[in-house]
Amino acid sequence: MKFALFLGCTIPARCRNYELSARKVADRLGIEFVTINEFSCCGYPLKSMDRLSAYLLSARNLAIAEEQNLDIVTLCSSCTSMLQDTLHHARDSSEFLQDMNRYLKTTGHELKGGLRVKHFARMLIEDVGIEKIKENVSLPLDSLKIASHYGCHYLKPTHIYPDPEDPQNPTSLGLIIEALGAEQVHYLREGDCCGGPIMIADEKTALSIAKQKLDHIRDAGADLINLVCPFCSVMYDGNQKIIEKDFGVNYGIPVLYLPQILGLAFGFTPKELGFNLNVVKPDLIVRQLNKEGGIDG
Repeated sequence: MKFALFLGCTIPARCRNYELSARKVADRLGIEFVTINEFSCCGYPLKSMDRLSAYLLSARNLAIAEEQNLDIVTLCSSCTSMLQDTLHHARDSSEFLQDMNRYLKTTGHELKGGLRVKHFARMLIEDVGIEKIKENVSLPLDSLKIASHYGCHYLKPTHIYPDPEDPQNPTSLGLIIEALGAEQVHYLREGDCCGGPIMIADEKTALSIAKQKLDHIRDAGADLINLVCPFCSVMYDGNQKIIEKDFGVNYGIPVLYLPQILGLAFGFTPKELGFNLNVVKPDLIVRQLNKEGGIDG
């Protein structure tokens, strides 16, 4: 399988451990990620202020991948939502598609709308399959209790996604976690936002929202948090120590991206998976796995 890997803006700047681990896992599963240097911002940051410019940025990225006969795999949930939203409009409205192509023509591109856009996690479920994931597990994570945070854009708005999950009862991340032998931990208010979208406007409220989720996850007895979005990682990993200081609490809950967890089960070393780039170091988890099955590095 071959896909164009869309990294967006945040991952190359702040989340290289996400990209690093995703490439390792993809290679192990026989997936080729093609780098397209012409990709730009997905357009999402502009959407609330200038919808036309946002959709044009997105449409250009889609057209570039389409011209290379490649479907797109994304790592960022916001990028997924923006690209899929544009693709949905292009397929649903001939007027929208004509408007996009009128502008795209000046850049030498044309969007037809025949490609697919998938988040990395959805690609694992739908294109790789749970059985192949299980076949590649060399170190079962059966001693770990893992709480998944789906976030907002991975699931919503449902109408833009083909075969959407029920946002009130999502299952895809849990299926992958259980395929690795780990226990999926459910916790209070699982569907709540991380608080990231209002961080710029109201930092105190944003951190309070993240704190509530961390409280619920801690109380449920999870060993770590599983994420599929870089913005959620900024809240739970990047800001966890700030939340501890501001609110006088203590968590120390490691926050790993889904491919970092997959990589552990596949036998990759913490160094290969970019664990050194995580703010909250998962040292206790690594030591625990070393006692059980042995991982190096």
